[in-house]
Amino acid sequence: MSNYNPDSQRLIFDDLINCRELGGMPGADGHVFRNGILLRSGSPSLASPKACRELKEYGVRTVVDLRSKAEVLHYGNPFRDDPETRFYNIPLFVGDPDAKEDPTMTFLQTHTMGDFYVMMLQSLGHEVVKVMRVFITDTDGITLFHCAHGKDRTGVIAALLYLLIGASGEDIVNNYKVSMVYAKDFLDPLIEACIPMMRHTLRSDAQNMETMLDYMQDKYELKAERYLTEYGMTIEEIDALKARITL
Repeated sequence: MSNYNPDSQRLIFDDLINCRELGGMPGADGHVFRNGILLRSGSPSLASPKACRELKEYGVRTVVDLRSKAEVLHYGNPFRDDPETRFYNIPLFVGDPDAKEDPTMTFLQTHTMGDFYVMMLQSLGHEVVKVMRVFITDTDGITLFHCAHGKDRTGVIAALLYLLIGASGEDIVNNYKVSMVYAKDFLDPLIEACIPMMRHTLRSDAQNMETMLDYMQDKYELKAERYLTEYGMTIEEIDALKARITL
């Protein structure tokens, strides 16, 4: 058991839920995820100009929005047209989660979020690689990546990054499940208002990440490198990413 505590990574910015530094996660052979490289969060759609300025003052120069094109169109993103920020929309959701008949949301009525993560890995591997390539190429400043609540699509990317440095499954699960704590004030009213069959989609129960890690174990022996190369990432690119994020 490591001494890892996800609270040590938490960051507080106005109007931004579930914001965290990725650095500080212990990896294999004494390595640690490097600080000051990547941040994760919920959507900044409601962030005030002051909050956006504070993020840029912290060092954010690149923002990767993992939401669908429909979500970005509907909710916006203050960094999309910011001349001081490089902005990418690389969707890890095909469709519109607000649409009543969206196939993925219908799927989630009878499946867990862990099943959704596996589906994401299986069907959007090329998009995952695009995200990882941004982390390699945009090295000027900090990159913030986010989805809506900073727990699902964001959580999958974070888990893959942590697998690259050899983090333990226990630590990855602990990093994942605290989203419900960090976003509690925002998510609890949504859970209360949600229809019962969809309430689980607003939670970050440990079993969800365990399902994803079981899939990665069964198919890739928990080697994120094997997954990424299957979808087109080169060994040289993976080595560059690992060098950037590993201390």
